[in-house]
Amino acid sequence: MINHFDIAYGLGVGLTSPFWLAKPSSRRKILRAFSQRMGHVPARDLSKPGIMIHAVSLGEINATRSLINLLRSQRPGLNFIVSVTTETGYARGQELYGSASDVTLIRYPLDFTPAVDRLLTALRPAVVVLLELEVWPNFIRRCTQRKIPVILVNGRITPGSFRKYRLAQPLVGSMFARLHKVAAQDQEYARRFTQLGVPANRVTVTGTMKFDTAIIADQIGGESELAAAVGLSPSKEPIWVCGSTGPGEEAIVLPIYRNLLQRFPNLRLVIVPRKPERFDEVANLIATSGLTIVRRSQPNTPPPQTSPAPIILGDTIGELRKFYALSTVVFVGRTLVDLGHRQHGSDMIEPAALAKPVVVGPFTANFAEAINCFEQANAMKIVQNPQDLESTIATLLSDSPAAKEMGIRAREVVKNQQGATARHATIILDTLNSVLTMKPE
Repeated sequence: MINHFDIAYGLGVGLTSPFWLAKPSSRRKILRAFSQRMGHVPARDLSKPGIMIHAVSLGEINATRSLINLLRSQRPGLNFIVSVTTETGYARGQELYGSASDVTLIRYPLDFTPAVDRLLTALRPAVVVLLELEVWPNFIRRCTQRKIPVILVNGRITPGSFRKYRLAQPLVGSMFARLHKVAAQDQEYARRFTQLGVPANRVTVTGTMKFDTAIIADQIGGESELAAAVGLSPSKEPIWVCGSTGPGEEAIVLPIYRNLLQRFPNLRLVIVPRKPERFDEVANLIATSGLTIVRRSQPNTPPPQTSPAPIILGDTIGELRKFYALSTVVFVGRTLVDLGHRQHGSDMIEPAALAKPVVVGPFTANFAEAINCFEQANAMKIVQNPQDLESTIATLLSDSPAAKEMGIRAREVVKNQQGATARHATIILDTLNSVLTMKPE
């Protein structure tokens, strides 16, 4: 039987290959992962039931940690297959699971039928769990044919994606109809999934796991050592942390910082770009702006004594939360510049859980449900442009009690919204038990 998706994918690869093959950085990145993405993965230990969890990138892979820990505690003896798509997600997956004997980390297969078949044959998951909206027709079709239930958790579908899927419904309607369960973040997302073809009795509203990944705390282990290494003194100077910044945002932040120094001469600035491949680019941008820089990756270099004090570039992976803990006020990036709908927003819940006053820009669609919760509680500032950002940061620095109260309200929002991970774990384990009842372990 002709598979039109395979034909379309093949044409797409053939037409685009001259572009990504011509660029050395893209060629290296793609070819390095290509074998696994074609389904060539090592077989796992089949003596234990396997749950495959697909997390596209950094945000999703972080969300898997609490889910896997909960599944481990509620049903010991499971094997987990964690798949990712991006290089950033794969690097984070190695950090989280590189030494875990019960986790196999792989790259998610391209949606060619042979690639999907090779992967499913080697790994034989009993249940597949997809995060948010990572649905692919061939993958879901082959899972269904092998009687592997596919569950979508933390389900969300933006208005733009919804419109595109509606237009393509004759092609993708059967894909959505094959989903075994959908755990949607809110009622509106649930409605969209049913309109796309998921039977209503398979859709449940469970909330978002994004709140569950945030750890509520006043202090973070290692924050004092980090401060000493880069020359920050949180008890003596206000610290503005700009976390998960995207292209174009650092160029906005730097002149704002210069302006703020006129009112707050001891203000320190920390910039932590979202993507590691931009660390050098941002370092050069800071240097050419005439400001001094201290790179976290070079901790043995004594911070220079300059006026103004040097900007800190967080160019390591896994320390953003420590920088947030040191902050007086936070700007969360990929929200002020429109980088495309896939990059609308970074995790603002993490600093909120630390009771920090948080500012974001208008592009937060990937965290729409969280932003709604913070807005309703007056627990976060949303700015529309660079001028708004400057005035809002200045206001928060000038009115410390108000800033502190906003941070406390933000943390209460996080507390009240937690619990989706436990609801998802229940759905996954109920499905697994049904599968194992029909097919002995």
